[in-house]
Amino acid sequence: MSDLRKPPDPQAPHLPADALPVPVETGPAATGAAAVEADAGGAAEPGGPSPVGRLTATVERLRREVRAAQAEADGRALIELAKGILVERLRCGPAQAARQLAELAGQAGVTPLEFAVDVINQAARDRLSEVTAAFLAATAADARPAEPADGHSSAVRLRAAESGALAAHDTQAVADSLLEHALTPLGAEAVAIWALGTDGSLALAGTAGFPAAEAGRWRHVPPGVTTVARRGLAERTGHWIRSLAETGMPSIGQHQHPEGGRVAVPAGTGGRIHGVLEIAWPTPLDPPPPPVVRQIEQIEALAELCAHTLESYARHHPDGADNARVLPDVTELMDLADGLHDPALVLVPVLDVDGELADFRIHHVNSRFLDPAGRPRGVVNGALLLETYPVAAGHSELFERIERVHATGEPYRAHRMRLTALVDEVPLAAVADINISRHGSCVLLVWRIEDETARLASLLQHAQRLGRIGGFEENLLTAEITWNGQLYELYGRPVSDVPVALEDLAAHAHPDDAVAIGRFLRTLLHHRRAASTSFRLQRPDGVTRHIRVVAEPVLDSDGQLYVVRGAYQDISAQHWTEVALAATRDQLAHTEQEASERNRLTLQLQHAIMPPAQTLAIPGLDLAVRYRPAETQHLVGGDWYDAVVLPSRMVLLCVGDVAGHGIDAATSMVVLRNALRGLAVTGAGPAQLLSWLNMVTHHLTGSVTATAVCGLYDPDRHTLRWARAGHLPPVLVRGGEAEPLPLVRGLLLGAVPEAEYQEHEVQLAVDDTLLMYTDGLIERRDRSVEESLAQLLKAARTVPPALDQQVDRLLTHSRSDTDDDTCVVGIRVAP
Repeated sequence: MSDLRKPPDPQAPHLPADALPVPVETGPAATGAAAVEADAGGAAEPGGPSPVGRLTATVERLRREVRAAQAEADGRALIELAKGILVERLRCGPAQAARQLAELAGQAGVTPLEFAVDVINQAARDRLSEVTAAFLAATAADARPAEPADGHSSAVRLRAAESGALAAHDTQAVADSLLEHALTPLGAEAVAIWALGTDGSLALAGTAGFPAAEAGRWRHVPPGVTTVARRGLAERTGHWIRSLAETGMPSIGQHQHPEGGRVAVPAGTGGRIHGVLEIAWPTPLDPPPPPVVRQIEQIEALAELCAHTLESYARHHPDGADNARVLPDVTELMDLADGLHDPALVLVPVLDVDGELADFRIHHVNSRFLDPAGRPRGVVNGALLLETYPVAAGHSELFERIERVHATGEPYRAHRMRLTALVDEVPLAAVADINISRHGSCVLLVWRIEDETARLASLLQHAQRLGRIGGFEENLLTAEITWNGQLYELYGRPVSDVPVALEDLAAHAHPDDAVAIGRFLRTLLHHRRAASTSFRLQRPDGVTRHIRVVAEPVLDSDGQLYVVRGAYQDISAQHWTEVALAATRDQLAHTEQEASERNRLTLQLQHAIMPPAQTLAIPGLDLAVRYRPAETQHLVGGDWYDAVVLPSRMVLLCVGDVAGHGIDAATSMVVLRNALRGLAVTGAGPAQLLSWLNMVTHHLTGSVTATAVCGLYDPDRHTLRWARAGHLPPVLVRGGEAEPLPLVRGLLLGAVPEAEYQEHEVQLAVDDTLLMYTDGLIERRDRSVEESLAQLLKAARTVPPALDQQVDRLLTHSRSDTDDDTCVVGIRVAP
């Protein structure tokens, strides 16, 4: 492949001019020049164009001729290269190869230049030929019949860009060639080639399309600065940006076209990244232009061309690419590893047949090397990394980290990474701190396996810090006292101060705690038993802390006390929490006592007004009333009932429910019950009584609402006139069947100032039973009202001989689970 990429011989014969495509100037430059010439001519005198116009036209004509000559030279170089390939393969002379090339191009229906590119691609079999073939296939599938040569012209541009890049003497010439031959046809306006330094910095190696002043400002980008080019290093497939202004990331030429799109592609070979190819478009890339989408692999191939050039750039520009650092060779890196106190491995990249990174070989292990699986150095030294540590490519991501450090040069450090080795298919794991760095083309891997003793000591130190505990040891024979750093912090003293002896503890405590400290010291020093106590420490800074001290004596072989060791703990937060809890408990106890007394008085009032059971003696009518209060005494409800014989010998029957619980609901219930009893004396019907009661409810303070059923029973006619206000209708039990009475119209009490209610009359027969109840009898959280009412009707069909038994049975078999009050009023027509 190297002989195919040599620059063409200047003495080689040229093809006729008609054998090469003549470029037509259709870009912005041509349009702008024509406009300048027209303006100049328009401003001239009628006798002819002005001198400025002639000069502009001459400059533009010369520019087109130069571009045409450059295109012709590029095309001629490719044709001469194809002729050389035919000479080698056909074993013929140059003239016969030229004729053969022209004949084959004519038979294929393409120009000799396009056919020459096909010959080069078939002979090269490289990355560029694969990209060209893929692009030609995509173009052939999408192209219209009128444009058959678009793909071939792109292939020509790609090979021309490669020829110019390989013939270029520096990266600046490479940038010019890429922009002119490959990127301008894609709509790009500028290109920048960045060289990656070993410290992670970026140096501007070449630009095209950007102003010279802008390139000077971006000559060097320090490590860690997030730019478009650095973002391209993080993604192997490149970083595509729709609009530079939307990302807010800085980059070269950001003020030239802020809304334009950017592409940053890493330039690397053999698994190592040497830099970044950054391309700028004047317009956003959403959606990307179709040529850009089809030539993504072409841009990646161009980035590979830049990588080959950046390798030589790094050798000739150490100040810009590597921060004036001389890269050590393998021998020097081995000496560096041997001087480290931690286990270290020198890794050399291993490439596959395609030149891609496949693995790393462990070229050297230092004398401090400690294998996690306990294998000797000789087994590990010289082996492949993935063969020695196959789990490194798994969840630990160790191999991926090493690969990235080798590619970008950015060092990597990790704390407490798990290293796993397979020994006889048994995974053996260890925890270590990892340090990975690149030195030249090699990688240095350093790890420090965590020592169990150091880990436990660190764990103990953290536990003491979190628990605010300080340890001490006092030698009673030598008077030597040892404190740890946490204990100095508890005492509020610098570490240079003399520690406080146990005998002097009372002098640093609150005077009221002297007795407790004395008892603690007698138990510890005289009785020689472990002891503990709590006291208030008065620190030098004026802060008082609540401290708990625990200590134990240490006896020598003769049974004499010579050392006392123990710990202090700051329990100030616990002390104040206990104080706050004690105050809260006292307040809660007082509140509970007040609430209990209030509920007791409320229940007494409620029971005095509504006894749990009541039986009235009414001729021709059996009547039974039951009231069941809420199971929780704190839920004093507003359910009420009434059954009284009026002066007109009519019987008033009613049940109701005031919304809410507590003393307010009970008070409102008493008001409504007494009001209805007083209004009933007027002789008005149930509908009128509920209308008046609604006005009473509406004008009560506290926005009270309630439901009620009101009925007037005529013992002479055995009829019941009734009305409802948002309440469930009564249930009529007759002949073993139970059905609710019709649902007459009636709004709940207190909702509006004035409301009208509808009455209904029902004729009762002997042994008929009528049940009036509140919703506490049937309400369930998991069922609808209809389902609960159906269950009540089923239970009501069973009619015991006595009415009291029937009402008690309904309360017993009630499946309500809302813990609400319940009122039931039952009447049965006697024979």
